[in-house]
Amino acid sequence: MQREEGFNTKMADGPDEYESEAGCVPLLHPEEIKPQSHYNHGYGEPLGRKTHIDDYSTWDIVKATQYGIYERCRELVEAGYDVRQPDKENVTLLHWAAINNRIDLVKYYISKGAIVDQLGGDLNSTPLHWATRQGHLSMVVQLMKYGADPSLIDGEGCSCIHLAAQFGHTSIVAYLIAKGQDVDMMDQNGMTPLMWAAYRTHSVDPTRLLLTFNVSVNLGDKYHKNTALHWAVLAGNTTVISLLLEAGANVDAQNIKGESALDLAKQRKNVWMINHLQEARQAKGYDNPSFLRKLKADKEFRQKVMLGTPFLVIWLVGFIADLNIDSWLIKGLMYGGVWATVQFLSKSFFDHSMHSALPLGIYLATKFWMYVTWFFWFWNDLNFLFIHLPFLANSIALFYNFGKSWKSDPGIIKATEEQKKKTIVELAETGSLDLSIFCSTCLIRKPVRSKHCGVCNRCIAKFDHHCPWVGNCVGAGNHRYFMGYLFFLLFMICWMIYGCISYWGLHCETSYTKDGFWTYITQIATCSPWMFWMFLNSVFHFMWVAVLLMCQMYQISCLGITTNERMNARRYKHFKVTTTSIESPFKATRDF
Repeated sequence: MQREEGFNTKMADGPDEYESEAGCVPLLHPEEIKPQSHYNHGYGEPLGRKTHIDDYSTWDIVKATQYGIYERCRELVEAGYDVRQPDKENVTLLHWAAINNRIDLVKYYISKGAIVDQLGGDLNSTPLHWATRQGHLSMVVQLMKYGADPSLIDGEGCSCIHLAAQFGHTSIVAYLIAKGQDVDMMDQNGMTPLMWAAYRTHSVDPTRLLLTFNVSVNLGDKYHKNTALHWAVLAGNTTVISLLLEAGANVDAQNIKGESALDLAKQRKNVWMINHLQEARQAKGYDNPSFLRKLKADKEFRQKVMLGTPFLVIWLVGFIADLNIDSWLIKGLMYGGVWATVQFLSKSFFDHSMHSALPLGIYLATKFWMYVTWFFWFWNDLNFLFIHLPFLANSIALFYNFGKSWKSDPGIIKATEEQKKKTIVELAETGSLDLSIFCSTCLIRKPVRSKHCGVCNRCIAKFDHHCPWVGNCVGAGNHRYFMGYLFFLLFMICWMIYGCISYWGLHCETSYTKDGFWTYITQIATCSPWMFWMFLNSVFHFMWVAVLLMCQMYQISCLGITTNERMNARRYKHFKVTTTSIESPFKATRDF
């Protein structure tokens, strides 16, 4: 077989270059970083499917192994071929079977005396190294069942977990860790799997997987003292940089040259990396930031601002409209000031979590001002026994169900680290380690009807949806409370609309029967702008609550599915989907 030459990391001496004693260490100088081929380390090249040829009788055993011609291989072995005999490139039959994922031949050769950890090829690699590079999880599982040692190093100083991390084979990384490999294992040159993933894999996994296993984020390699953050910056790996910063990577850690990750980013003149690393430093309280920057860096304070802004805005809109000022120019300028304030707060303190925090803030603020209006404007006008008492009873039920929807466990699927490892091993060894039944973030087997919530970053049993109005997922643990919340909220809003209409009837002079609807609207808006503003908020919330409640009741009673299942039914094998209907196996049991 023709193979590509292994790449040579030996560099000319120079002040800006790092040298390594083994080829496994990546080059450190930014200008020298280049993507590498999967087959440029002296490993064999895997073949595709065999061509349509009927006569294999003239093939030698190496070629027959590569193409998986089991009968020809057995014929030659039975005729006396020694399965331990390497070819002219010092590669054994087990290597060729492993790299081409020929599991039946691996079993056969080992039964005939093949050495499972035989070193071969240009880089003295084992068959397990070859299978790992190609991402053949089933082959890795099979070889390890026969006693293959994943901790052995190849000619570049890398063990299997380092190779799997280099080439982004997340399932193999998970399996090796579950089988006992140290998540912080260093190769011969002091590189950990996290460092390799940061340097070579421009995707969330396997970095996210390693972080889930509590990898040591701030370790430095043996020769250059680079942390994973250094390596990610050198590779321009923005995806991994974000993950490492969220995981608490030390932005001020220095390598052997005294360079921080920020220094390397400045050398590369990458504006995105420079800005994010500087923000991370400021968040840690470095650089003597101003008082405003300290507030911006305070995550808890930002959360309070995002929740509190709707309280201020809703009040100011109604308050300014209600002012006894005839000049709309002055009011317009005041509204301009409100707009400018919101712009300042959003640019200074709003972050990616605003999509979840802001709707919750709007809901809480709207209800707060509605209750203020009820007790200060309606209390003396409405009958206590027939109006206030039912309203208060409804409010107690609303607060209870909202609190349970907001703060209770929605059905988070939990597992200990040992349980996670056991699950990975079971799925891998049964050939089921795929994303349809396994969550690569939570490292758990996903039960039917569960889903990983991207907002909460956790798997939820019987996931319905992530509701921004309650700031929580809706699932098996709180779905009934969510339904109660919608029901009592709808009634509360109806009471509020009734209160507004009653207020206008008692306190505002109107001529609806004489002048018509639009004049009536003008009259009530002029009579009490605040009340009209509360009425508009009530109508807005009535619409989305009524629609959501009806959809939920229809899905539960008629379809037997969740919101997530209704939107993604074609992804799930247990649903029969046509152009006009969804047939659910859960319809009869109402399994909610």
